[in-house]
Amino acid sequence: EVQLVESGGGLVQAGGSLRLSCVVSGLTFAETNVGWFRQVPGKEREGVSAISVSDGSTFNVDSVKGRFTVSSDSAKNTVHLQLNNLKPEDTAVYYCAASDGGWLGVDEEVYTYWGQGTQVTVAS
Repeated sequence: EVQLVESGGGLVQAGGSLRLSCVVSGLTFAETNVGWFRQVPGKEREGVSAISVSDGSTFNVDSVKGRFTVSSDSAKNTVHLQLNNLKPEDTAVYYCAASDGGWLGVDEEVYTYWGQGTQVTVAS
């Protein structure tokens, strides 16, 4: 019933850009928070960014501040993550996840629904 689908990943050179998308269905989109997470094989998943769809508030971890921008498009039930000035250490599978609002951040336990992930690879 609830589904999150990520897209937009790919292979880019260091310094390049990508825009990831997360289409949310089965939820009242306007009442959700959507977070972005990433994971490298063999390492723990880490939070990246989050947005409150209701008021537009955003959160970014220090490593991506100034480079990544999260936004929402309520008409399309879609959240985007704009990745700029990509670095090799940004290489990971990127996941989006949704919660029913509340505290805005990247605590995984807050998020109930998860997408399947999209691969971002940044060549040095």
